[in-house]
Amino acid sequence: MTRETSEQRTETGVRSKAGRRRITIILGGLFMAALCVAIRYYWGAPPASADATDQGPRRSAGASTLKVRPSSVDRSRSVEPRVKPKRDAKPTIPEVVAAVNSRRITRKDLARECLMHYGEDVLESMFNKKLIADECRRRGISVTRDEVDAEIERMAKRFNIPVDQWLTMLEQERNVTAAQYADDIIWPTLALRKLAGNQLTITREELVKEFETRYGEAVRARLIAVSKMEKAKKLRTQAAANPDDFGNLAKDYSEDAPSASVKGVIHPIRKHGSYKEIEEAVFNMADGEISPVIHAGGQYLILKREGVVPARPVKFERIAPQLEEIIRDRKMRSVAQEVFKRLQDSAKIEIVWNDRAKRERMPGVAAVVNGAQLAIGELAAECVARHGRETLEGMISREILEQACNKRGITVTDADIDAEIARAALAGITPKPDDSPDVEAWLELVKKNQGISLEVYRNDAVWPTAALKKLVGEKVQVTEEDLRRGFDANYGPRVRCLTIVLDNLRRAQQVFEMARRKNTSEHFGDLAGEYSVEPGSQALRGEIPPIKRHGGQPRLEEEAFALRQGELSGVIQVADKFIILRCEGYTEPINVQFAEVRDEIYRDLHEKKLRLAMAEYFEKLQEAATVDNYLAGTSRSPKRRERTSPAAKLPTFRQVPSG
Repeated sequence: MTRETSEQRTETGVRSKAGRRRITIILGGLFMAALCVAIRYYWGAPPASADATDQGPRRSAGASTLKVRPSSVDRSRSVEPRVKPKRDAKPTIPEVVAAVNSRRITRKDLARECLMHYGEDVLESMFNKKLIADECRRRGISVTRDEVDAEIERMAKRFNIPVDQWLTMLEQERNVTAAQYADDIIWPTLALRKLAGNQLTITREELVKEFETRYGEAVRARLIAVSKMEKAKKLRTQAAANPDDFGNLAKDYSEDAPSASVKGVIHPIRKHGSYKEIEEAVFNMADGEISPVIHAGGQYLILKREGVVPARPVKFERIAPQLEEIIRDRKMRSVAQEVFKRLQDSAKIEIVWNDRAKRERMPGVAAVVNGAQLAIGELAAECVARHGRETLEGMISREILEQACNKRGITVTDADIDAEIARAALAGITPKPDDSPDVEAWLELVKKNQGISLEVYRNDAVWPTAALKKLVGEKVQVTEEDLRRGFDANYGPRVRCLTIVLDNLRRAQQVFEMARRKNTSEHFGDLAGEYSVEPGSQALRGEIPPIKRHGGQPRLEEEAFALRQGELSGVIQVADKFIILRCEGYTEPINVQFAEVRDEIYRDLHEKKLRLAMAEYFEKLQEAATVDNYLAGTSRSPKRRERTSPAAKLPTFRQVPSG
């Protein structure tokens, strides 16, 4: 609910040795659903960050025009139009792209780094676009400039903003210029629609189902999910005998941790949005009824129907055009895969750039597509155009770290990197039976989820971490008070509460008065469902995970732990929100002695404090460095604030640090 505090950062997240260690690698989505397919196939899917910590993916940057020898995509008006960009869509890349404390980073250095990180993905996206253009030419399909302009206008209208503002937002948020948007995203999308033909036809039945999913009646329910049929049958018998105890059964026995933490409460179940078996059961049950055991998604489920969320008063005819777009976008993803598979299966593609023998036979060639050669220089230029700015930021950060290590005579060895990988594996996934880190499984998971090579992972994620740990040294201290706080947070009692989150004091006072007049859990849940502005608590009728001590929100924790069961809090202001709590009781503390888990708490706290110290140290290194980024057109030094140089006339790209 609020920004993370220092208490939250230092609070430990101790887990048992087996079963509770897991990796959390966030794979970010694309900017908007409407652009998913286009960016995926014609822009190049940006690989996730190489960092093993919880980081989002790298954002893709700008792109230049595809050029293939001897002939490429026909750029004529009737096939692949261009729109006049606000700025030069293809700026000249200087020979020296950056300087860090007078140490130069050249265009060649940047191209080499971009190729290593993005060469394969960019090459694939260039193939995809060329294959579309070739197929359009073969079948006599054309996409006119007027069609491209109309589609851009339609997209802007869809988000209720003027075209100029839409294009500006794309450049600022996705680093895509107007010309690139027209040529590399909109044109291929329209071309693919024409190639798909009647595969994108949408029936009235599909529209009605989408309408029911989004605006129709929904069922409120609680869930128990287990992996064994015998256990499910036993729990179902207990629940049927005492339906009012369903929440406690979910809390104690359900293997779905998120819903178990809120006594089985799940988001309302809508038609055509889940497993058919679940929907058929809950929509045919009475309120308070317990479902039979349902096998779905590889688990055995028991549901208790709690009530109904009424259908929203929306006219089908008014919303049908928007629903049609949503369905078309969704269909486009599967259709695109089918079309591309067919085109790729029939294409003659020979990859050269990452094969030494082929490079010697065809020097300077990256690939051959249906007899047309793509030069390695063109692939490198495309990689730089799309990902150069974010890659350069990572190179600058690396250079700052390397200079700091050299100054202090610090060397990061392969052994240091291996040790850091082992530590990450131990913290991220279940260890081997002998409690040693399962490094092989960890690296395989990183490769699968992040889509990166071992070389990139070691260089971009692990090396900076190992270097910063050596630079920071043993300055981090974990006090006895820290250890006690960590123990209380992880093993002490927690407050089970219902909550309502409001965005202004007046409304909070009104809702508090309504809750006070009828102080029951059911009524409080109704108020949360009607008035809470926080989507999670609104959908779950006020249910939230139990509140622990030292979780980073001291004001909220103080109020919660002062409540007795059934008691309401006052209106609590946390940042810009106003919160009302109703105490539902307390959890039992976990039966473990402090001495048994002290070492584990210490390791976890030390690592968290160390990472905070590393972040602060690196920030100081950045503040002390003189950096001229000629690609982004910015300069900064210890003696002056960041200023914009004349080179800032180049298109703006979002800067994403590496590692």
